[in-house]
Amino acid sequence: MSEARGDGIGAVESAEIGALLDQHEGVRWRANWKVEKFHGDDLDADPFEIIEGEGNLLMYGGASCLWEALIGNGTGTAAQTLTYFNNGNAFLGVGDSNTAEAATQTDLQAASNKLRKAMDATYPSHADGTVVGAATITFRATFATTDANFVWAEWAIFNGSAGGRMLNRKVTALGTKTSAASWQLTVTLTLS
Repeated sequence: MSEARGDGIGAVESAEIGALLDQHEGVRWRANWKVEKFHGDDLDADPFEIIEGEGNLLMYGGASCLWEALIGNGTGTAAQTLTYFNNGNAFLGVGDSNTAEAATQTDLQAASNKLRKAMDATYPSHADGTVVGAATITFRATFATTDANFVWAEWAIFNGSAGGRMLNRKVTALGTKTSAASWQLTVTLTLS
């Protein structure tokens, strides 16, 4: 840092250098999620409860899948076919384990009370472009009255109904789902 001199040049140099350094921030991975709870299978009614939160952990395997897609390779090895996180392959999974997230995990940690559900129509949704909204993608799945009736303590995004890659995982208490309700899980991921 330059000393302040009577001519003010030192202060200007310091301010310009500081301003240049502030323009380059690291990339941030953000997750916003929401569970909307409906009586029965009536998704047209207002939800009787909404739980929202932030945060999750990007898995090493999920990050690797993103990089492999970026460079046009398959996931894991060059011989594999890349499995995209598109409407035909993406699943939201829920389970009853509250085991802490670890970036090396490849599946939900629940022993038996876990279920992966396919995307709702038109999800995941992403608007291609060069504006702020282009930095997000939203995943949504609806768990009907017959699905996942157990304690929800974890959720994750996958690119397969079994196996595949787990993109991210979150441990959080969401309640106990019963056959009296349908729950809709929405996850929005943002890079900024």
